[in-house]
Amino acid sequence: MPNPIHPLLATARAWLRDGRRVALAVVIETWGSSPRPVGSLLVVDQRGAFEGSVSGGCIEAEVVSEALDVLEDRTPRTLEYGISDDTAHAAGLACGGRLRVHVRMLEDLAMLEDLLRNPPAALVFHLTERRQTVLRGNGGAAAVELDPAERAAVEAAMAAGHSALLATTAGDIFALVVTPPLRLLVVGAVHITQSLVAMATGVGFAVTVVDPRPAFASPRRLPGVDVRQVAPGPGIAGLAPDEHTAVVSLAHDPALDDPALAAALASPAFYIGALGSRRSHAGRLERLRRRGLDDAALARIHGPVGLDLGGRQPAEIALAITAELVAARYGKEPSRRWPPLEG
Repeated sequence: MPNPIHPLLATARAWLRDGRRVALAVVIETWGSSPRPVGSLLVVDQRGAFEGSVSGGCIEAEVVSEALDVLEDRTPRTLEYGISDDTAHAAGLACGGRLRVHVRMLEDLAMLEDLLRNPPAALVFHLTERRQTVLRGNGGAAAVELDPAERAAVEAAMAAGHSALLATTAGDIFALVVTPPLRLLVVGAVHITQSLVAMATGVGFAVTVVDPRPAFASPRRLPGVDVRQVAPGPGIAGLAPDEHTAVVSLAHDPALDDPALAAALASPAFYIGALGSRRSHAGRLERLRRRGLDDAALARIHGPVGLDLGGRQPAEIALAITAELVAARYGKEPSRRWPPLEG
């Protein structure tokens, strides 16, 4: 699944466009219990402003200080934390946990824009050198010298969607992998949607709302949100859901929900959900069968949408949907689903 580094690199890009000097700190290796996985980022400007996390807050102050030094001397450096239990405790790590953090300056705005323009892509660099380059998933030569086996390893990391530290004949290199951003397509600009947009955005989804009704699909109700006032069937199909996309239909109107779900089921979207009671969902499945959809396709629909948290208020339903999206994103089967319909 996609990783959450895209927004942080976009922040770095915006800072570079503003003329700031920017350093990147990235977790390149972990052992034992580590609070943040490989590929976790912190971006820092020359004034000490920072976004992101490499340890959940435990060592950020020290890493920011090191990043400011990098912005002065432009020399990459690799830091290690948690060598012993005592050191781990002092750094705020779990006992026995260790991690290595690499810090370097981001100097090439065009390269960063290339990295973000057409993911999947990887920023590839030697740990001891300033030079760095972008290797794109659709091809393109890397300035960092990679033999065929090393390039294949970077491409494998890109295919898996995971950043990786790789040993080469010229020393260690790191591939910071950027995957396509997560998308959430919501059908129906209803009350639940207003809460869901904020929650889903907060966990890394770029949200688009589709609703043909002018009274619902208004900037006043969803300020700053990408709202498409189009018919849901063609609207969802036109947005081309892929394996990084979730589709949730909240209109609670068969004329809107059914064509949207049919379009979503024709795509590789990793999550498809629909609002409604268990009984209304059973009726929905029958209507979709009449459209020619088989049971294997219909089994992809999470209905009623969201984890059964017990809440019924719009914000509580939005929370239940967001929780299930996160579970689906990480391939976790929810431990508690809605009970089966009786009778």
